[in-house]
Amino acid sequence: MRIYLLILLGWLACFNVVAQKKYVQTIAPNIKQLKFLGEYDVPHNLKFKGTTIGGLSGIDYDTEHNLYYSISDDKSDLNPARFYTLKISISPKGIDTVVFVDVKSLLQANGSVYPNRKENPFHTPDPEAIRYNPTTQNLVWTSEGERDMSIFRDVIENPAITTITREGKYIDTFPLPEQVVMHKEEIGPRKNSVFEGLTFANNYKDAYINVEEPLYQDGPQADTQDVNPMIRILKFDATTKKNTAQYAYKLDPVAHGTLPLAFKINGVSDILWAGKDKLLVMERSFSTGRIACTVKIFEADLSKGTDIKDNLSLINNKNFVPVPKRLIINMDNLGRFVDNVEGMTFGPTLPNGHKTLITMVDNNFMMLEKTQVFLFEIID
Repeated sequence: MRIYLLILLGWLACFNVVAQKKYVQTIAPNIKQLKFLGEYDVPHNLKFKGTTIGGLSGIDYDTEHNLYYSISDDKSDLNPARFYTLKISISPKGIDTVVFVDVKSLLQANGSVYPNRKENPFHTPDPEAIRYNPTTQNLVWTSEGERDMSIFRDVIENPAITTITREGKYIDTFPLPEQVVMHKEEIGPRKNSVFEGLTFANNYKDAYINVEEPLYQDGPQADTQDVNPMIRILKFDATTKKNTAQYAYKLDPVAHGTLPLAFKINGVSDILWAGKDKLLVMERSFSTGRIACTVKIFEADLSKGTDIKDNLSLINNKNFVPVPKRLIINMDNLGRFVDNVEGMTFGPTLPNGHKTLITMVDNNFMMLEKTQVFLFEIID
């Protein structure tokens, strides 16, 4: 009996050590420069375990398992909504290999895969961002929902922030603050411009999610001229999932002109916690007539911005200060083709002790676009 008691006490002690294990996020709050090290292009629409690889809109590095998670923005059109696990081998000379290890379907609360737009447009997901939380061993992903008010459709579907297991099984969702609820009227989020970026913060105690473009009640979309476009960055308690703060962030103008009435956009495609109230913010600009995108990464200081959680309209209530931002890199200056970059994560540390940043491109499953993976060395 005494031996069994000792074994039990020993097991409980080990369990307590595991339970109290603390995970420290990689941070880089004072980046001076991002030095380009290399690019790896995934073969176009590569087939893997019965799926088509493409539309990779988010990426996150799991240091414990030395894996990356990348979500596809396929709206279950080609294959059921899904995310991939992959390994990326890097060196100071660049990216050696990108190997896809597994693919998991994103599952609904009832355990089934999500429908496509023909099957059920009111429950079709639009996946955009994904992050891993090592403290819970779970993943969180975002969907932009839908606002299709065309002649033949009348579809309203709220955006979503969903927690799942590493196997893709549904756990729960975050409640939405009223500003980001979809409406038939022009209030709330615009179509395809909602929860584009996601990051954990403060050692996984908090989460930040951004809308890609301004809400209707917050002002106009970015244009080639400065029209003062403001998006929202929302802070959530990662445990209670309650929205605890919101911040205004001003977008740059669209980088390049285009024909009148032609499509153009500049929005925030991802965010990444850098530490000390700092976020890395990725702005991605596209103009019809160009294949390449203009991608800029800024450092934003949340400590110097106003909490606008209770401000229902940035047009009607202008008593706020947007978070200041500092340009770190404009990828136009890399002297190479840069496609639709939509995800970023801190990667492994280089032999010289410098941290790395890895970005992922969404090829939209289009023949002329590439699934690019870029590697940068962080100089601080």
